Order: sequence, then C-alpha cells, then structure tokens
Amino acid sequence: MSNFKSGEIEGIIIKDLVRYDDSRGWLIELFRRDTIGENIFPEMSYISLTYPGVTRGPHEHMEQTDYLCFAGPSTFRLLLWDNRRESTTHNNKMSLEAGENNPRTVIIPPGVVHAYKNIGGKPGLVVNLPDRLYAGWGKKEKVDEIQHEGDPESPFKVD
Repeated sequence: MSNFKSGEIEGIIIKDLVRYDDSRGWLIELFRRDTIGENIFPEMSYISLTYPGVTRGPHEHMEQTDYLCFAGPSTFRLLLWDNRRESTTHNNKMSLEAGENNPRTVIIPPGVVHAYKNIGGKPGLVVNLPDRLYAGWGKKEKVDEIQHEGDPESPFKVD
C-alpha cells in the first residue's frame, strides 16, 4: 500500500521545449546551460527507443541527477515519487505527459523514483543527459541505481 499523495516535488524542473519547424524538418534545443542553471551539467548522454506500451523503471539514483528529454515521435507518461525523507515534498507523487505534442525536459534529482511509459502508438525516443557517468570512469564502479522494477512489494506502481 502506498502513502504517496499527488503534489509537486521539490527539485523537479520541467521545461517546455520549443520546436522549430521548416521545410527540412524540425529542430529542438535539448540543453542550454543559460536557461537551466549553472549547477546542471551533463557528464554523458544517451538516447533510448521505447516501444508502445513499454515501461522503463521505476528506479532511483543515490547521487545522479537525470536530465530527460522527451521530444517525440511518441507520447510518454512520466511518473515521479519523492522518496527523500529530508525533502519538504516527501511522499508526493507526480504524473505528466511529454513527447511529440508537448516536448519537454524534466530534471530529476537523486532520491526521486521515476519511470516512464510510452503511451503513444509508435516507438518513442528519450534522450538523457545525466550528471554522472554510468558505472563511473571506464565503467569500473558500482552503478548508482536502485531498481524497483519487477518488485511485487514496491509502492511505485506504473499503470
């Protein structure tokens, strides 16, 4: 049973993206340090493709901040749970849609559990610009991730 309640989550930054269309296609600026803040700086980047109906997560990081970019060509439901005991919004949960019709970035601080599901009808792309290297320098360190996926006792449910 979950004690989470709907509400804003401290430290989550949601930024709508602007899509510039022309005869060649479109362009979206995913990261501009001058509009996000000096404390946010990617250490690496990756892109993933998620098929319709598929969920990634839920999981959380102890130290890593994720900078997720949803620009299309599908729509995702992003779910967030504040699992940080010291947070003023501890036990809050959020749900939002992002992707083709509402491109946006979402910055997720450590300790906030997150998952996303492709709720559109076609494969969708998500770009992440985290502030930590996956598995550290040379992939020789422990991965900073706590998986809640597949745990039947987890309070973090994706529907």
